[in-house]
Amino acid sequence: MSFVPQIKVPATYMRGGTSKGVFFRLRDLPQAAQVPGEARDKFLLRVIGSPDPYGKQTDGMGGATSSTSKTVILSESTKPDHDVDYLFGQVSIDKPFVDWSGNCGNLTAAVGAFAISSGLIDSNRIPDNGICTVRIWQANIGKTIVAHVPVTNGEVQETGDFELDGVTFPAAEIRIEFMDPADGEGALFPSGNLVDQLEVPGVGTVQATMINAGIPTIFLSADEIGCTGTELQEAINGDDKALAMFETIRAHGAVKMGLIERPEDAAIRQHTPKVAFVAPPRDYVASSGKPVASKDIDLLVRALSMGKLHHAMMGTAAVAIGTAAAIPGTLVNQAAGGGGRNSVTFGHPSGTLSVGAEAEIIDGSWRATKVVMSRSARVLMEGWVRVPGDCF
Repeated sequence: MSFVPQIKVPATYMRGGTSKGVFFRLRDLPQAAQVPGEARDKFLLRVIGSPDPYGKQTDGMGGATSSTSKTVILSESTKPDHDVDYLFGQVSIDKPFVDWSGNCGNLTAAVGAFAISSGLIDSNRIPDNGICTVRIWQANIGKTIVAHVPVTNGEVQETGDFELDGVTFPAAEIRIEFMDPADGEGALFPSGNLVDQLEVPGVGTVQATMINAGIPTIFLSADEIGCTGTELQEAINGDDKALAMFETIRAHGAVKMGLIERPEDAAIRQHTPKVAFVAPPRDYVASSGKPVASKDIDLLVRALSMGKLHHAMMGTAAVAIGTAAAIPGTLVNQAAGGGGRNSVTFGHPSGTLSVGAEAEIIDGSWRATKVVMSRSARVLMEGWVRVPGDCF
């Protein structure tokens, strides 16, 4: 009995922010996977090790969490005044699908560095020493992101003293600007309201700020759902009843936001929208054991990704947090003390994060013009990934 041998495909395994993913150049993918469709999805599923009924992704590159079950495809940009096109695929752990409905803000930090190192940026635009500005077209949501990547002796500088809560070791700082970050072509607030009364069967009526910035996100008040805002992962992820409640809220919020037609459709759209809950600042101890003082933060935020409480904060959700905090009247802004602001520092399970945001009223509607934050990234491994030749 004969079996098809494995093939090897050039790839780079990178950390970006508090996430990890497998990065590919589009031209390096197998021919069938160079276009969107079933072959591409099957290839990426096999690379990551999904679907895995054991929930471990042992036979692949995934780490069995939403933060580590990720893929990125880059190519020279087809858009004027952009350097690279960035496509993100969130791979389901236990189900056979790849969710292309949104961006990954954390891995965005690694996109610029990968683009420089893999020859996707014109060498004339890379300084010998200094900052290389990489203009990224985020293909999932059709938005521009600008990454400012440090370069030393003509190569990406990865080491440094920038510390990011949720990442163990320091690295070089990469500043990221999300331009006009409203997700897709829709309104910043799809319902037209800063706060909605969201009716959720089995839960009741809850207040919700539903915003399209960075990634579609549903914000709740912690006290209204029986939380404090200081929860760490196990407090939520070990509570099946709480997880079911959040997923039900997410499904009905997604309908209200116009992302799906029926609540049951949320099962095949796991990546978006996100659901998060906010609370005014208070002291707590982060998952690392680091004390976080209420005086050092503006508010508390906890967010769920792919059905579980995130260990830190998704970069795209941080964009939503910064944007909502800048707009008086949202639940996020209220938790931060109200009033106008152009930056916010929030507490998450691993520590704190600061985000700057600019928002203004244009033609009677709120619009986010730019969100800025700092992340870090580095190459963990590079070479080839191997998959069975008949997997796609």
